[in-house]
Amino acid sequence: MPLALLALAIGAFGIGTTEFVIMGLLPEVASDYGVSIPTAGFLVTGYALGVMFGAPLMTVLGTRIPRKRMLMLLMGLFIVGNLLSAVAPAFSVMLIGRVVASLAHGAFFGIGSVVAADLVAPHKKAGAIAMMFTGLTVANVVGVPLGTLIGQSAGWRVTFAVVAALGVVGLAGVAKLVPDVPKPEGVRLRHELAAFTNVQVLLAMAMTVLGFGGVFAAITYIAPMMTHVAGFADGSVTWLLVLFGLGMVGGNLVGGKFADRALMPMLYISLGALAVVLALFTLTAHDKIASAVTVFLIGALGFATVPPLQKRVLDHAYGAPTLASAVNIGAFNLGNALSAWLGGVVIAAGLGYTAPNWVGAVLATAALLLAVLSSALERRQSAAPAADEAVPAAAERGAAAVHH
Repeated sequence: MPLALLALAIGAFGIGTTEFVIMGLLPEVASDYGVSIPTAGFLVTGYALGVMFGAPLMTVLGTRIPRKRMLMLLMGLFIVGNLLSAVAPAFSVMLIGRVVASLAHGAFFGIGSVVAADLVAPHKKAGAIAMMFTGLTVANVVGVPLGTLIGQSAGWRVTFAVVAALGVVGLAGVAKLVPDVPKPEGVRLRHELAAFTNVQVLLAMAMTVLGFGGVFAAITYIAPMMTHVAGFADGSVTWLLVLFGLGMVGGNLVGGKFADRALMPMLYISLGALAVVLALFTLTAHDKIASAVTVFLIGALGFATVPPLQKRVLDHAYGAPTLASAVNIGAFNLGNALSAWLGGVVIAAGLGYTAPNWVGAVLATAALLLAVLSSALERRQSAAPAADEAVPAAAERGAAAVHH
């Protein structure tokens, strides 16, 4: 794998750390600014919305800029956003800093996926995408726990300053290691938008929303589920999230490897197994060991879908994949927001802390059904040209028979 993938992974590590570390620092931030925990939660919501809307916006703005330069500009935006968060004198200013940092998220992963895929041979594209996303998964294992520890001991502002420094390292890596590939000739915004008329691109994005939504339906409520149902102490939630992150790392690498060999079978297996594991979580959540194993499997199976889904979008948005790739990153965040809301609805309805697992199982099953539908449509489209070619051939044979 090219060294340029390491630079992309470092950028992904910083982005993954800033996205999730705020969840462990909400009490400290809320206390410093004198706001409630629910109000501080807008720092999470604002970031997610910034990713959703920033992904297409920043990608559209970057259509006239070479990809390497755009990646560098995005890392610069990421640095500014985190520095603003670190020095913010008021809660509103910190919220602005979070949104500024989030604008880099979707476009960096979207453009980075295209760059990563272009750096390697066609049969290694999913593996290259997975290598970049390894930075995001490792952030959940190392960056988030370490950032939370720093924030709780030295102050949350130090955490965001450190994250900004990670952004500087990522920017330097992109500048030094990513090749200066010229912007594709003849690709305009209308070509990028045309990808959204492709049914397969839309189906892949819907699978992204539902499949990853299934993961976050359960993981969003892991703290109350593990403490109130499984019987873990409050302090155990941190290492359970590390376990989830380790699953993400493994699933991402396995998904990337096997998606290059058999993309759709990889999706069938990972989505089907994810639906089963989420359904079983309603039972395993009552046992400490079984619940810990289940948390690891949810991380592994959930992230095993990421490289194949991202590659499928790139494959079907051929010629102008950048915007579609970035929007698919926004689709992950849409799935997170949708599933977190649905999980809260079933808990509020009095169905218990394990009820979101059923929501996740239903969402993952729906994603699996869409994968089957997508494959069936693809086979039908492949068969149609073959049938069209067979008709003239048969006519020619008939004419030859009459002539003889």
